[in-house]
Amino acid sequence: MVKTGEKKDNYLSTPRAWQRMLSGRRLDLLDPSPLDVEIEDIAHGLSRVARWNGQTRGVWPFSVAQHSLLVVSLYECAQPRAGNRWRLAALLHDAAEYVVGDLISPFKAAAGTDYKSMELRLDRAIRLRFGLPALLPAGVAADIKRADRASAYFEAVHLAGFSLEEAGKIFQRPRNLSCPEIRLLSPAQAKRAFLRRFNALATQRAP
Repeated sequence: MVKTGEKKDNYLSTPRAWQRMLSGRRLDLLDPSPLDVEIEDIAHGLSRVARWNGQTRGVWPFSVAQHSLLVVSLYECAQPRAGNRWRLAALLHDAAEYVVGDLISPFKAAAGTDYKSMELRLDRAIRLRFGLPALLPAGVAADIKRADRASAYFEAVHLAGFSLEEAGKIFQRPRNLSCPEIRLLSPAQAKRAFLRRFNALATQRAP
């Protein structure tokens, strides 16, 4: 027979696999439910997560929220006929990082498949929460990835101290795309800008 104290000790020794959000939601990281995903939590978290581990020029870090806005802008330039649902998918392409943070690519490679599988589960829950397919069509996913890489190239050159040659070798210089002006925003400004863009796309979403 297990004593009451033993039950308590066993419970406390079990690793916690959920995170409490400011909205009050408790998101299970191992089995995330779309019902526990809130856009306010996403916007708040992404506005405070720094790209490039904070190794960028300027007073404010370049947040994942700003990166997401840049990606959707580049996606629209490259795919002007894309429907709003796919533009929304582009805006949310890194939304899982409001939970797991923004690991730089070399660290992701070192972390291996466990990290990637967790990120994929979160991505699917987030897309389902906002009426997107759990898995994006291959062509749409590829187009968003190209916009993501273009954003990384422009960020590397304008913010992270890369030379044009170095950035071109690592991220490939984008073709037929120019970089919009990058004006660093405070976390509060980035959060508001992200929410404005989300609300515009979510309310006007079309196939």
